[in-house]
Amino acid sequence: MIQIIRSQDRYHFETDWLSTYWHFSFDHYYDPANVQFGPLRVFNDDVIRPGGGFPLHGHKEMEIVTYVIEGELEHRDSMGNIGRIGPGEVQRMSAGTGVRHSEYNASQEKPLRLVQLWVLPAVKGLAPSWEQKKFTREERAGKLLPVAVPAESGNTNGAVKIHQDATIYASVLRTGDSVTHELGGGRRAYLFVVNGEVELNGQVLSRGPERLGAGDQARIVDESKLVLTGKSDAELLLLDLP
Repeated sequence: MIQIIRSQDRYHFETDWLSTYWHFSFDHYYDPANVQFGPLRVFNDDVIRPGGGFPLHGHKEMEIVTYVIEGELEHRDSMGNIGRIGPGEVQRMSAGTGVRHSEYNASQEKPLRLVQLWVLPAVKGLAPSWEQKKFTREERAGKLLPVAVPAESGNTNGAVKIHQDATIYASVLRTGDSVTHELGGGRRAYLFVVNGEVELNGQVLSRGPERLGAGDQARIVDESKLVLTGKSDAELLLLDLP
């Protein structure tokens, strides 16, 4: 089953420095039918104006993954970490028993667009930790590149580690490029189209091609194989979840 939610159907919230689309209940927005998808609890698509950002605040018991689409993000936390990430780079923070951090647009001139997602950890009471990795556009081109993998897998191949049986893939597809992902039994998937247009299982679904554009999402269960084809140059994130 594939449930498609269009970009315009997401909850939108705006302040003087932030324009954000929330995929799930978050902060003041609450929908009891839309709280989470498996262990995926938050998926926010943020545009932060120059110089704007989230001041120091706290988290507990959450795996927080940030993927920068455009601009540069500056991170600071109570563990003493300071980092900046740009397009295609990924940051992972395990809040564990408790951590405080701030996130700002590092530029005073250009907007910052990022996706931040929160995954519930498989184990509670972990010590807080943080890491970030860079993935070039070439590394993501024409394939599903793992950018975040289960910490328990042991072999991360350069991806950041999250404490949950979940993998996050990033991909850049040219028009006509196609990638395939096999879903194990009982697994679910979450697809987000960052930019461009993607066809999902166009040759499989009896109801015809399902095409997604920028900002669209698909929540997928009971499908054994996903075929993603770029209908225009596209960038996407795919989550494989328990």
